[in-house]
Amino acid sequence: MASFDIDGDLVRKLAELLRETGLSEIEFAEGEKRIRVTRPTAPQATAVHAPVAVAAAPVAAAAPVAAAKPGNHPGAVTSPMVGTAYTAPEPGGTPFVRPGDVVKAGQTVLIIEAMKVMNPIKAPRGGTVVEVLVGDAQPVEFGEVLLIIE
Repeated sequence: MASFDIDGDLVRKLAELLRETGLSEIEFAEGEKRIRVTRPTAPQATAVHAPVAVAAAPVAAAAPVAAAKPGNHPGAVTSPMVGTAYTAPEPGGTPFVRPGDVVKAGQTVLIIEAMKVMNPIKAPRGGTVVEVLVGDAQPVEFGEVLLIIE
């Protein structure tokens, strides 16, 4: 195998891109050389959900547990694909749903853009939106919890 000199500046730039975009991995290829930079996703989830747990604490004793592990919540709506989540039908528009909104089964709650296709994400059941866990134009991964409906 040929010698491969690692460009530290390139690795730092790639790591910075990961941090800025919230992605969990990035790969750069040039000819036969490839550099892949990854980071664990669990610490990111903790950092994102910690403020929510503090805000939810006065509401109910069980709320911090649900906020800390939203994937375990029975009303968790997860992403069916990798893409970019949009909370409104157009930039700067009114969000599809906000915490406290009552939704019906089949109602569009978000849009995920994947490969230039806008995919509506529908509420799997009726109820009240407790939390929206993604921001507008935020990258999401398969299985990531998008919002919680109780």
